[in-house]
Amino acid sequence: MSDKSATFPEFSMSHVGLFVFDLDRMVDFYTSTFGLLLTDTSIVRGDKRIAFMSRDPREHHQIVLVEGRTAPLEAQLLNQISLRVGSLDDLREVDEIVSKSGATGVDRSNHGNAFSIYFRDPEGNRLEVFTDSPYYVEQAVQATLVLTCTDEEILKQTRDQHADHPSFSSADEWSARMQQRLDEAAQNKTREA
Repeated sequence: MSDKSATFPEFSMSHVGLFVFDLDRMVDFYTSTFGLLLTDTSIVRGDKRIAFMSRDPREHHQIVLVEGRTAPLEAQLLNQISLRVGSLDDLREVDEIVSKSGATGVDRSNHGNAFSIYFRDPEGNRLEVFTDSPYYVEQAVQATLVLTCTDEEILKQTRDQHADHPSFSSADEWSARMQQRLDEAAQNKTREA
């Protein structure tokens, strides 16, 4: 991996667009499971329906679904769509909703630096809903996340599993190191210009 600074400006993730086989079924899943609101529908490319959905009053759309998927369900076109929630309690609430939604492929994972629930939408797209951990450990790490444990138990298990790893630190320490690397890359870019 390279530490070279990209020339692309700073950005934040705005939305994800997916081609779908069955627009109505997918809109129903995303609105009923995630509480997204349909903001607009239209026709694109001549005859393909498109649906825009959001839960953020500042974002017209966070997820866009467009008719016209032609790749077979078995084709791995997308690794995952990841959505951050604020706490383990929020994640427990998502787990309950996902369990009732009929979603498939449900997997609860403790990554050391995050706690995640993975599942598939009706057309097989993989979704991740996660909350940050207060820790950092070199990735990729995957252990079973047991959401019936208390927050304190989950944090203790995470510390116990990873505290001896040379990369283990607080998330704040990792962020400070990352900021330093970004600052150094920006300084190097300025010197090169």
